[in-house]
Amino acid sequence: MDLTALKTWLTGLASQLHWPAGVPRPSFLWPQFLWLLLLIPVLVLLYLWLQGRRRKLAVRYASLAIVREAAGKGPGWRRHLPPLLLLAALTLLLLASARPVAVIALPSNQQTIILAMDVSGSMRATDVEPNRLVAAQNAAKAFLKDLPRDVKVGIVAFAGSAQVAQLPTLNREDLVTAIDRFQLQRATATGNAIVISLATLFPDAGIELRQLSMDRMRSIGRSLDQPEPQQKEFIPVAPGSYNSAAIIMLTDGQRTVGVDPLDAAKMAADRGVRVYTVGIGTVEGETIGFEGWSMRVRLDEETLKAIAQKTAAEYYYAGTAQDLNKVYQNLSSRLTLEKKETEISSLLALAGAVLAVLAAGLSMLWFGRLL
Repeated sequence: MDLTALKTWLTGLASQLHWPAGVPRPSFLWPQFLWLLLLIPVLVLLYLWLQGRRRKLAVRYASLAIVREAAGKGPGWRRHLPPLLLLAALTLLLLASARPVAVIALPSNQQTIILAMDVSGSMRATDVEPNRLVAAQNAAKAFLKDLPRDVKVGIVAFAGSAQVAQLPTLNREDLVTAIDRFQLQRATATGNAIVISLATLFPDAGIELRQLSMDRMRSIGRSLDQPEPQQKEFIPVAPGSYNSAAIIMLTDGQRTVGVDPLDAAKMAADRGVRVYTVGIGTVEGETIGFEGWSMRVRLDEETLKAIAQKTAAEYYYAGTAQDLNKVYQNLSSRLTLEKKETEISSLLALAGAVLAVLAAGLSMLWFGRLL
């Protein structure tokens, strides 16, 4: 077998072996260094040869203690443990030299989260104590405390329209101030909130609310005197594939104006952005009064579930203030972890160094020599 064939065989060996379920499967940046693992069986054979040679030499001495030690009746298994640990250390160090990488979950250091929060009149309903808006504000502020300090957060407030209450920032005090400034308004435009959140995440992408209107207009026809709108080239990606940002939308889900939330969800899905939806309130709802008029407000779970499903995210129901706090705690732990391909050679090298030190320490303790 020539050297090239040997490298190919060693490189493909890992893919042919059965890998334990749940354990990250490594690949190697420098797979050509895997041939160094052939030194391990050579060292094993060398150790066995030295042990046999030692027994042959021991019989030449008259000391009975030396003969018994050579026959294996002395230190016993302790004699072989330090060399075994050293062999394991060398194996890990040789694997580290091939620069293994594995897909593991790590805290994200480039995450941006947009909190899209409903400030429509229906949020004054008291089916969530003290009312939906205050419960949402308190839960959002607790959510900010649980996030790592290197995660940027932006806030979009929406009612009949949607606007950026705070651009993405690391300053938690500015975010809390923006949350405390919420004022209730009429109507609910959940679709607009998603579009404005996307425009905040991708400021150079040319995302506008009228883009959805133009797309719908082209689907039903365009007048002859209307110019063709200019759009930037865009290639859709798989839903949920964009791991550097996410949108969390908290609302009672009853859209009354604005773009269709499912059309807006498709826009997010095409950009790989997950839209986690949090439904606040009760399905039965209640009748509230606002500026001289009254209305029945209920939680529209079907729409919120459809938005989350379309964007490869999840829907959470928050029927009480305690439920809402639990939802945000769960989201803070999920959104700050990101699976990425990471080199793990340093971890193997560290484990190898620990085993080598342990081998030397046990040998010094038991036999008064390194090995």
